[in-house]
Amino acid sequence: MKEIISIGPIHIYFFGMMIAIGMVIAGAFAIKQAEKRGINEDTILNVILLVVTSGIIGARLFYILFYNPAFYFNNPSQIFKIYEGGLSIHGGIFTAILVGYLYCKKRKISFFKMADIIAMALPLAQGIGRVGCDVFGKPMINPLPWGINYGGILVHPAQVYEFVLDYILFIFLWRRSYKQKFEGELFVIYLISFSIIRGIVEFFRINPVIWGPFSISHLLSLGLIVIGLILYNFLLKRNTKKLDGISGEQIKLLPSIVLLVTLIIISMIIFYTVQG
Repeated sequence: MKEIISIGPIHIYFFGMMIAIGMVIAGAFAIKQAEKRGINEDTILNVILLVVTSGIIGARLFYILFYNPAFYFNNPSQIFKIYEGGLSIHGGIFTAILVGYLYCKKRKISFFKMADIIAMALPLAQGIGRVGCDVFGKPMINPLPWGINYGGILVHPAQVYEFVLDYILFIFLWRRSYKQKFEGELFVIYLISFSIIRGIVEFFRINPVIWGPFSISHLLSLGLIVIGLILYNFLLKRNTKKLDGISGEQIKLLPSIVLLVTLIIISMIIFYTVQG
């Protein structure tokens, strides 16, 4: 990982810094959205803390179990070295959902209302965090102007592909929130859409394959898509009551496009300046 600042035993890495920035910005957005839905700041902050913590643990566990179990079983001391990389976003999503559901059930809060809020903010946090990721994609067969030189080889900037798609999903979910049909719709759309995003980006990354060009990540993404489709159909049939409107004015199309383009441009400038 690219180190930004080192003061004695304290090391600040670019990836960690971008993840922190993404969490702060997305967290502020989630708090604002929660207020519009009658959820107080303390409650949403507790959920964010639980989701982030459980997500990191789950992401590490899934990576160990699905990507390189033999290595970690033979070298258990390496399990805790998260700073060296090795996280599975699918595992993070799974455990975050589980812990979030248990918390909402204990506090008697609507899980799907809370999940909709988090689902809107997640692509923003993931997109910003991905700017700092240094896990590059496959070597380019034909040189392209946006390729990045990594170890003397021109490779696909898979991070760029992902944060662009993440930002598009963020804007879409934000605009959709003013027209959603039922509680949980944004959450399910996120599950399906982000799984598709990961599936697309995975074609440009190097990961253990299971058949042809398809990797373990594709299999996990497919599982989330199937779950999402089943859940969407179930919630749509269960919720026949019209959802109450959300307070505040919907972000208009032109400002949302300007915001999207701004996010992409700033992220690309930071990415190519630091990683290029």
